[in-house]
Amino acid sequence: MFWRMKYLFLLYLTFFGTVAFAQEQFDPKGSGHVLIWQDEFDQNGKVDPAKWSFEKGFVRNQELQWYQEDNASVDGGHLIITGRRENVPNSGYEAGKQDWRKARRAADYTSSSIHTRGKFEFKYGVVEVRAKIDTASGMWPAIWTLGVKNPWPANGEIDIMEFYRVKNQPTILANAAWADRGQYRAIWDEEKIPFWEFLRSDIDWPSKFHLWRMEWDEHFIRLFLDGRLLNEIDLSKTLNPDGFNPFHQPHYLLLNLAIGGNGGDPSESTFPKEYRVDYIRVYQKR
Repeated sequence: MFWRMKYLFLLYLTFFGTVAFAQEQFDPKGSGHVLIWQDEFDQNGKVDPAKWSFEKGFVRNQELQWYQEDNASVDGGHLIITGRRENVPNSGYEAGKQDWRKARRAADYTSSSIHTRGKFEFKYGVVEVRAKIDTASGMWPAIWTLGVKNPWPANGEIDIMEFYRVKNQPTILANAAWADRGQYRAIWDEEKIPFWEFLRSDIDWPSKFHLWRMEWDEHFIRLFLDGRLLNEIDLSKTLNPDGFNPFHQPHYLLLNLAIGGNGGDPSESTFPKEYRVDYIRVYQKR
């Protein structure tokens, strides 16, 4: 009897786990959507400069990495953002400065952050990204957007995917943020899913590619992972104090691998680390 129950339980997990996390690509047929922008990363070498620009140096969140172009490449049909443990002098260092970007003499890690600002921006549509993330301690990979008007957070931020530590526990996040009263204060609509939920269904989850999707219209933002709805943001509630809705304006895309910060302590992790993206596609109704 015990073995029969165990068999049925395993069968249940296998079947429903597959259904719950099925990787079904977005099919625009019948939806009115057409493909308006994509990068399939099928030309080996450097990232396409017609589509992407780079962030450089120390940028945000007091993270440990120095962003540089050398850590992003295209090979074998994938964008590869590589995190490395290496010492890089801070070209912006100024002794005695309080700004953390200038106070550090050097960085102990390097990585890349790429974005489409000024090259591709869009309002509403479907974004689909197939990617494989590194889930080791210290890693903070992300797929996200920022609005083109106003400084953060009044411009609006959409986190299609973030992976980092929440109370020191690995977590998958799907978020949106907009302005609260006070400079640099944000209101967050967050979903934080403990990473063990994904490992419970598939112990090999970190070694596989997964599908992240955003569906965005004038009423809602819906964020999915492998077909599972993680978060639904009601845009009737996302108003800045001045009445501006940052999710009713064009946004641009960002892909990056941060190190440290919310990602945790990378000191015991082995390097290099790789964040791989198979493709990114954007659809819009016409």
